[in-house]
Order: sequence, then C-alpha cells, then structure tokens
Amino acid sequence: MPASIVAALQIGSSPSGKADTLQNILSWEEKITASGASLVVMPEALLGGYPKGEIFGTRLGYRLPEGREAFARYFHNAIDVPGAETDAMAEMATRTGASIVIGVIERSGSTLYCSSLFIEPEHGLVAKHRKLMPTATERLIWGQGDGSTLPVVSARAGRLGSAICWENHMPLLRMAMYGKGVEIWCAPTVDEREIWQCSMRHIAHEGRMFVVSACQVQPSPKALGLEVESWPEDRPLINGGSVIVSPLGDILAGPLTGETGLLTAEINTDDLVGARYDFDPVGHYARPDVFTLHVDTRAKDTVKFLGE
Repeated sequence: MPASIVAALQIGSSPSGKADTLQNILSWEEKITASGASLVVMPEALLGGYPKGEIFGTRLGYRLPEGREAFARYFHNAIDVPGAETDAMAEMATRTGASIVIGVIERSGSTLYCSSLFIEPEHGLVAKHRKLMPTATERLIWGQGDGSTLPVVSARAGRLGSAICWENHMPLLRMAMYGKGVEIWCAPTVDEREIWQCSMRHIAHEGRMFVVSACQVQPSPKALGLEVESWPEDRPLINGGSVIVSPLGDILAGPLTGETGLLTAEINTDDLVGARYDFDPVGHYARPDVFTLHVDTRAKDTVKFLGE
C-alpha cells in the first residue's frame, strides 16, 4: 500500500518517571487512530528520559558520590527490552494499526543504551537500533551500539530505518542505511534547533527518502523547579521541532515547536522512483570503482563462551 499517513508524536518524558511517560504515550491512542496513521515516530529517549543539563557528578579524573546516585536513579528509570513497556506499546500498535518507532533508554546488564525500537501491529517488538555514537557527555551514561543493530523493517507504510539525533550526521552510517533500501527514515531526536531542520531536509534529499523526525518537548528549568547551569531559567529545555520531509527535501508538515502534538502527512512511496531518477546515492550516482563502504554487522560480544 504505497500511499499512507505517517506521524511524529511530539511529547516529552515525564519528570515523574517512565510509568507516567508510558501513560502519556497511551493517552494519544485515540488521536493516533483518528489520524489514520500507519506509522508513528516518537522522540529520542522518550521512555527513560533525556536528563538535559545533568553532569552526573563527573569531573576530569574523578566522580562524586552524588553523581553515582544520580546515575543509579537514571538506570532504574530505564526500560528492559523486551519488557512491560514494550508489551504495552505492542498492544497499542495492534489497537491503532500503526507501526511505532520510539526512542528509549534500554537497560542491558549494567549498561544503558539510547535505542530506537520498532514495534509492529500484531507482531510487537520486531527490531531495535542502538545509537552507534553517543554525543559528547552522553558517553558518560550510554554505551555504544554495534553494527548488528542496523535494521530495516518492512512495514505497512514502507521500509523503515532509524538513526538517532546526531548520528544522523555520520555520513557512513547514512550510506550504509541507504544501501539497505530505507524508504522512510525515522529520526528520534532532542535537537530543537533550526539547523536540525536543515539536516532533516538534506538527508531526505540526499537519500531520496521520506524523513519523519520526532523531538521531545520539555518545560523550562523554572517550571520544573530545577537549576540548570548556564541555561536561562525561563527557556524550555527542549522546544520541539518535529518535522516530516519529502524525498526532494520539501517540508510536508511542521516544524512543530513549543507544544505537544501529533504531526501528520500523507506520503506515497511510489514517489521514490521518480525522486531517484536523477540521484540514487547507492545506484547510478555512486562510483564503486572509486569509493566502496564495508559495513561490519556482526555483534561484538565482550565475552565469548565456546562450548564443546
């Protein structure tokens, strides 16, 4: 079914934790159903939270005890994959008939990963992508994904792939995903800036794909009763900016800023053939005689137990 409606759900993590966040997500079910969306993309770290401004007690060369306590609280607010939260999302996907791509903080052993989950109606959790390169001080709290979690999922709306926030700026990651035949690029993020809109338009135009980017919204530090160093107390911590873009880089919906909302647009994947007529990054516009990308998709296990 090449023609469909796709959506970005712009909401934020609840300061009260993942249980309240999950209830907020589920509360949008009626609007998702009414919209007729066959795909809903939700923001980065929505379940688990994006603790903007937190330093987790880290200074170069040492860590403070209160930072370890802050990390422990953050760890316990992350989710297991699969787990109760993914089960609830799977039920929502089935009831609405919409594929869901959602940003979460995934707990695995004693390590956290910033991940995108792919949840399909009737099938539940079918795949996940772990962020390959956490940005800057995100590396204090999140591990790095490997090439084994670069899925492309065949869904009702089209072939779905995902890159999270600034890993969208990694040219080789983009090329790898283009090579996998992505038709709808799902970009969960917390980047609210206008330059992010430019990136989404560029990636859509470069990859000749539809792009759906969902960003969180978070109130100001003053509204949350927080003090965030070097951040204006009345400025929202995250101000949204969700957007849906065509394969020629034209904005179909958004950007939505300063409020929650369900952003929708009608797309048709048949349009991708014409869009790639003059530019196909892994086809007729490529030069494999000069440039070739090798992608290692093997899982990287720290400890391997070899039985008889």
